[in-house]
Amino acid sequence: MSVCDVVVMGALGRMGATLIRLAKADPEQYRLAGALERSGCTDGLSGLECVVGDDLSTVLAKCPGAVVIDFTAPASSVASATAAAAAGNPMVIGTTGLSPDQIAALSAAATNTPIFFAPNMSVGLNVLLTVLPDLVRKLGPAYDLEVMEIHHNKKADAPSGTAIKLGQCLAAARGADYDAVKRHTRDGIIGPRTKEEIGVAALRGGDVVGDHTVYFFGPGERIEVTHRVGNRETFAQGALRAAAWIRKQPAGKLYAMADMLV
Repeated sequence: MSVCDVVVMGALGRMGATLIRLAKADPEQYRLAGALERSGCTDGLSGLECVVGDDLSTVLAKCPGAVVIDFTAPASSVASATAAAAAGNPMVIGTTGLSPDQIAALSAAATNTPIFFAPNMSVGLNVLLTVLPDLVRKLGPAYDLEVMEIHHNKKADAPSGTAIKLGQCLAAARGADYDAVKRHTRDGIIGPRTKEEIGVAALRGGDVVGDHTVYFFGPGERIEVTHRVGNRETFAQGALRAAAWIRKQPAGKLYAMADMLV
């Protein structure tokens, strides 16, 4: 199998640096073809021995076929997807906090190049998403469903994209529209909890990489299903695995972790 060339966005950030370190540590599987940072911040890239720069289109012209990996910010990821689609380079996006319109923009770009988008690149978390619907169905409507997530104090969006994905998974298992049943905040005199609603709570503090717990509150018992990430390598490994997979897929759809784990 040929080596997978990757281009890393935000190369000096925490996720970018982790991706680069892991890719360079596995030269039989991956090759760092390019690295990008914001304008004025590229001096730290000079020792990477790859194509570097602050403009993705310029870098991709020198890295044909390389998979772009982006964990930056919503607007930046959308712009990168547009550039990747124009150049015909596959892309993996792990950025969270994208709006419905921004996700629609990714889908539009995916008509021209294969794009993989997952708000959580943990393989374990995504396997959990395949298990939860069975729990929901077997426990039945008597159980109240809640989600709680914990992240570090620098995370900008809340609730996390993963928590929302978990809530959507629970709602779909009940045949419900997530936007109609979600309760992202509770404050003041709000009255009793309805049976239909799915609560999602967000905690922020310290350096927690990512904890997510799904609660099933039933009559006389409680089930808690928790997924914890100990370090960012979990997400980086998932993204690199996705990069090796997405380059073999045809354009025409926005791929998700569920497509890779079939």
